[in-house]
Amino acid sequence: MGLRLLSGDAPRSRILSLLLIVVFLGLALAPFLFPGVRALHTAATICVFILLVASYDLLLGYSGIVSFAHTMFFGLGAYGVALASIHMGRGWDALLVGTLAGALAATVLAYVIGLFSLRVRAIFFAMITLAVASAVAVLVSQLFQLTGGEDGLTYQIPRELTPAFRFGEVFGTNLNGRLLNYYLVFFACLALFLLLLRLVNSPFGRVLQSIRENDFRAEAIGYRVVHYRTAATCMSAAIAALAGSLYAIWLRYVGPDTTLSFEIMIDVLLMVVIGGMGTMYGAVIGATIFVLAQNYLQNLMGVAAEATANLPLIPDLIDPNRWLMWLGILFVLSVYFFPSGIVGRLRAGR
Repeated sequence: MGLRLLSGDAPRSRILSLLLIVVFLGLALAPFLFPGVRALHTAATICVFILLVASYDLLLGYSGIVSFAHTMFFGLGAYGVALASIHMGRGWDALLVGTLAGALAATVLAYVIGLFSLRVRAIFFAMITLAVASAVAVLVSQLFQLTGGEDGLTYQIPRELTPAFRFGEVFGTNLNGRLLNYYLVFFACLALFLLLLRLVNSPFGRVLQSIRENDFRAEAIGYRVVHYRTAATCMSAAIAALAGSLYAIWLRYVGPDTTLSFEIMIDVLLMVVIGGMGTMYGAVIGATIFVLAQNYLQNLMGVAAEATANLPLIPDLIDPNRWLMWLGILFVLSVYFFPSGIVGRLRAGR
């Protein structure tokens, strides 16, 4: 039953299986295991970025397509929810309309980009997506009356998804709308992740992998490479937009820095490489490690600096203000020691 749920794609490593179980249980029980606003926000962010990274891996890892426009699709989904909530008022219909509109807009834009750009060489496609994403980011920043510009947009969501909605207490944890909001994000991300897992293990996914390995041979066999790549681009864009919509529902705020920035694109690329390209499980491991490091590495360095305060030089090296430098070093080391990603290394070692 479990293997069928995973579309026949077993982890094929005991350590990897254990890590995936720990991540799943940690996210599923996060509100009860890790009380506090920050911990719950971190767990929700991990859920959203697992889905976002998995959708990008469909492009990069399975199709061999390098795109720098993925955060643009992510942003379209987020702004879809924000604009619908502002103009339609707080309500489930606004969330539904905004989510569908964002996914549709992302799919159409991906289709247009793919149709006119995927016929060229990979490097040119990557540059085209970078140019389009940059243009959209600038446009969003300048259309202040519509998008809020650099300040972004705040909006209201259904009361049932806010902390004001309370309905009891379990194991010392308050049951409120924030909890419902978290599990909406968790189960939606889980369902969409399993959908992606099914997709890459279907005949369609096998064709994408054959195109990635040798597109000329795939074309000679009879597969229309451009059509398959365009379809993969559209599916990836739609899932990224849905991830953006879920993030917007969770944050109740949308701005260029939270959805459209190039820094997020680089973060997503790093998560794919660290976790392992061409495997959906890499998105789980990569996103979890990266988000946890972003949120808690500085705190851990602060504790370590206090513990080594009497030693020479070490407290200065692990000063919390240098957390970004150590984050970069850790990721360079991870890429060096795990060139095929953590999942690839674990599967190779069994």
